[in-house]
Amino acid sequence: MQDAVTILGAGESGEGAAKLCQSLGMPCRVSDAGAVAPERKERLNSMGVALEEGGHDRALIESASLVVKSPGIPNHAAPIQWAREAGIEVIGELEFASRHTDARIAAVTGTNGKTTTTALLHHLLVSGGLDAGCAGNIGSSFAGGIADARQRPEGDRAIWVVEASSFQLEDTVRFRPDVAILLNITPDHIDRHGSVEAYADAKWNVTARQTPADHLIVNADDPGLTELRRRRQSAAQLHTVQMDATSPETAPELAAHSIDKQRFTFLNPPFIMSMQELALQGKHNLYNSMAAGVAARILELSDADLRAGFTHFRNMEHRMEHVSSVNDIRFINDSKATNVNATWYALDSMTSPTVWIAGGVDKGNDYTSLIPLVGEKVHTLICLGKDNKKLQKAFATAVTRILEVESAEEAAILGYNVAQPGETVLLSPACASFDLFSSYEERGQRFKAGVRSL
Repeated sequence: MQDAVTILGAGESGEGAAKLCQSLGMPCRVSDAGAVAPERKERLNSMGVALEEGGHDRALIESASLVVKSPGIPNHAAPIQWAREAGIEVIGELEFASRHTDARIAAVTGTNGKTTTTALLHHLLVSGGLDAGCAGNIGSSFAGGIADARQRPEGDRAIWVVEASSFQLEDTVRFRPDVAILLNITPDHIDRHGSVEAYADAKWNVTARQTPADHLIVNADDPGLTELRRRRQSAAQLHTVQMDATSPETAPELAAHSIDKQRFTFLNPPFIMSMQELALQGKHNLYNSMAAGVAARILELSDADLRAGFTHFRNMEHRMEHVSSVNDIRFINDSKATNVNATWYALDSMTSPTVWIAGGVDKGNDYTSLIPLVGEKVHTLICLGKDNKKLQKAFATAVTRILEVESAEEAAILGYNVAQPGETVLLSPACASFDLFSSYEERGQRFKAGVRSL
């Protein structure tokens, strides 16, 4: 007999799914293969949610009415196979949450820039007076956000801005955002998806079920995304963001929003804004800003509010975050750069000689694209990871010296010691953090602690 919803994984997504089940009056249990953090266990217990840790009971999974999986659990994991063999539907937390909201959804994905774009779009909407929530891969679960919003006197949000990762999108079945933003595609998470094509197809789920009533915003200048769009079709209304609005792709019916001559040009109706007005600077942020602006206009934000929102935005922590300047040496925390392409943008934005801190868990990285930039801008590479051989080999002839450290605090202090006034110390790892840290956030916080100790 099928009864409770079984939630696999007791992290942020699992706790959020449990909260939403409780809010909806749906009995649920949470099961985790490992040990559950004490504070999370306490919160689940306070909700009266049954919790299993240190393994999964197959019989309980096979008796579930539905299985909701956390995005970190791959589809080949045994509990997923047990459920499917028993004919039980398995969905991700993003899919589960989307089935229980009537709000308009703006979903943002891409290899790089999605957190910044999500935060910017949410800021634009809220500063313009719209009732918008923000959730997903950006940090707080979508399901938990809906559960919290349902407790408000006014109920659920009118709009949800959701950052969606490939892991989350991989597990969608009916997920259909009103507005989808697809920023770029470069190789990432190949260890999970198996190929660039499979990774890109997971990203495409952000628009795969959209209809002509929905909107898709794409970066028409991104080669990886262009290749994906050759293979896949979307029924949504297309809005392209690009440098050249007269490119061959630009058919008259398309909204080809362009970035040229130091201006943003939005169409339908026309609106022009100078790049100098943007609080979010850097070449890598131009497409992010334009895409967020197009989405905000689709969601009926006025041009006056759009201009004001762009002017007053503050970027996310750990994403090209200016930490401090010590004796005219600038420290930048870009710990969220966990892949090569993100680090490329960070290095490309450097305008002074740079000490670059990199390393961690290599996800099958190819560093070739970074070598010219590193040769031009970096004089010292500080390796922060347990195994730095691949980094050292890749950049052996591109930099003057390569050093190694065992902590982020030590990296900051060593960076200060080898930098000269007027130079920059950049933490932009190009790797995941899990060899030395629990998360990229911890890596960034400890780097900042090192800077503050100077």
